[in-house]
Amino acid sequence: MTAPIFDPHLHAHHHARLERVLLTMLAVVLAYTAIAYLALPAIWTHYEHQKGLAALPMVTRTAQGIPGDPINVGLIGNEKEVLCAMDAATWSPADPVTFRSSIEIAGSVLLDRAYPDAPVSPLFYLGRREVLAFEKPAGRSADRRHHVRFWKVLDTGEEQRPVWLGAVTFDKGVGVSHFTGAITHHIDADLDAERARLAIDIEQAGMATARYQVTGVGLTLTGRNGGGDLYYTDGEVWILRLVADCRAGSGPVAELPSPPATALKDQIWHAIAGAMGK
Repeated sequence: MTAPIFDPHLHAHHHARLERVLLTMLAVVLAYTAIAYLALPAIWTHYEHQKGLAALPMVTRTAQGIPGDPINVGLIGNEKEVLCAMDAATWSPADPVTFRSSIEIAGSVLLDRAYPDAPVSPLFYLGRREVLAFEKPAGRSADRRHHVRFWKVLDTGEEQRPVWLGAVTFDKGVGVSHFTGAITHHIDADLDAERARLAIDIEQAGMATARYQVTGVGLTLTGRNGGGDLYYTDGEVWILRLVADCRAGSGPVAELPSPPATALKDQIWHAIAGAMGK
């Protein structure tokens, strides 16, 4: 059998073609990385309606420093106006965490007893525990409930009023934290649905005059909160401008537009989420 003849020119040609393929693949990867992680997030980032939030983080933390629920809602108004709005929207202030309230919430879950103002576990934002917390039962016991925590982050925002940021989620049941093994509530993954529910409750109560978006945690499909629960979101924070002095209104709520790139991103995200059954 005749040994194959080594052709250095053919070898060089194959080597050069392989180099071109590898360089092309590398260029595609680098382009994808630049677009997905640098260009598009930069285009989608917007704080035109509340510039003072641009430098703030958009994720809470647990007492152990683990990233917790993302910031996804905000309110414009003083503390009295926030309390009025949440009361009108039929969200109850959560009891503080004490030995007694801990026993009561355990009894509510185990015995299917009502506890509409059950405590919520603390979360921290900018190194501070939540200032206000509210909930709305989704059943008889505290096993399933809508709940939100708020922190005041600006004394004076674009409207010359205080700005509050919050994290709203739905507790779908009690279980064990995937990270620490502690007993905790597990949240539903669809954060945008909870954000919309809270906004609708406040708006239908006549306690908001305007709504707009600022950038939050960013487009997220496989996020994990402090208990290890999966969440997904379009990454926006919905800000509600509350009525002044607790005077409920009856007019329509103005919706201030987001930049075109953000609006397009939201449309694409909701189409993808819908197709995936999210």
